[in-house]
Amino acid sequence: MDIGTATIVMIAAIFGLLVTGLPLAFITGLVAMVFTFGWFGEMALPLVTSRVFSFITEYSLVAVPMFVLMASLLDRSGIAKDLFNAMRVFAGRLPGGVAVQTIVVAFFLAALSGIIGGEIVLLGILALPQMLRLGYDKRLSIGVVCAGGALGTMMPPSIVLIIYGLIASVSIAELFTAAITPAVILMGSYIAYVLVRCLKNPEMGPPLSADTQDNPFDSKLEAAKAILLPGMIAFLVLGTIYGGIASVTEAAAMGVFGVMLAIVLRGEFSIGMLHHSLGQTLNTCGMIIWIGIGAAALVGVYNLMGGNRFVSGMILGMEVAPIVIILVMMAIMLVLGLFLDWIGIAMLALPIFLPIVTQLGYDPIWFGILFAVNMQVSFLSPPFGPAAFYLKSVAPPKISLKDIYLSVLPFMAIQLLVLAALLVWPQLAIWPL
Repeated sequence: MDIGTATIVMIAAIFGLLVTGLPLAFITGLVAMVFTFGWFGEMALPLVTSRVFSFITEYSLVAVPMFVLMASLLDRSGIAKDLFNAMRVFAGRLPGGVAVQTIVVAFFLAALSGIIGGEIVLLGILALPQMLRLGYDKRLSIGVVCAGGALGTMMPPSIVLIIYGLIASVSIAELFTAAITPAVILMGSYIAYVLVRCLKNPEMGPPLSADTQDNPFDSKLEAAKAILLPGMIAFLVLGTIYGGIASVTEAAAMGVFGVMLAIVLRGEFSIGMLHHSLGQTLNTCGMIIWIGIGAAALVGVYNLMGGNRFVSGMILGMEVAPIVIILVMMAIMLVLGLFLDWIGIAMLALPIFLPIVTQLGYDPIWFGILFAVNMQVSFLSPPFGPAAFYLKSVAPPKISLKDIYLSVLPFMAIQLLVLAALLVWPQLAIWPL
């Protein structure tokens, strides 16, 4: 069997096993073992395990459970709820104001934790019922929650960017710096879309009246105080990274300390809260690590088979402009996003694509931002977009998966437009570097 045939068989085996419902981590590990023994024999096993060992002993990977723990603690505290209520004070009586404030709160939460699943659930509990009660258009409300929650893939400290930095061997701090402008552009685009729709048709987002302004904060000063605390936590994490005071891993640990201190000062801390948060952290990180182990083994054996040279030669042999090759990579990842989650795409596609990107002379930091935006699209895209299932788990029973899938389509179009802008104008991302 030549490498071309082996590539087809490997891809077919992965997607064939995915249909059975097996977890991706087990599928990639199983396929890796079959090809290791079938292609090289048992003597090649230490070469594959050494690649796995280098992945799980990467120091920067420690930042992942720290940020996941931050998000879990925030989910169980009243910090996010107070932030949401405080932003309602500033939303005023603007048509679509509550939807706009939801997007801004999502941006804040993304800057606090970088975990997208928790954001969707939190916004689905806090924001979606409020918007529906106030008479907001159902699809607009659902789309705002899903798209706002997806900002966690882009806004530092994004777990997606941390994993990309580990795979690409680039500075995670530089990735964070490059991601801020595109994240702000995405947030601004969502807000602009909401305002245009609601100003054109105020019934889609009725402005708040005296009867609907039920808020625990009586003044803007009290609301500002509620915003100050999460702002200080975000500054503690991102300020120490950009100021060169701490590494990403150290800043993550400081963020956990900041959230824990805030919860204690608010009188919300309990052993039960800590126990549930640690359990959720173990579950989430276990999933990430196991997928990483399986994918590292699979990519390792595929490279030993000469797969990286085969793919590189096939792509670089195309008589097209280099930017077309980047577009092909983006298209492949968009298709993979219909079936796989972001960690699987990162572990399987990036080790093959990144050497080609650098060989073409492109900046891997810029490609990392393209990847993060691409993963935002995959987070929303049917049929397996995780956002739909996260929201469905907490949404009112009358909201169906079909409603969610139709609601996210305009926001997916916005994400694709921002992705196109980053392809045409790379300086949108890399200008601060």
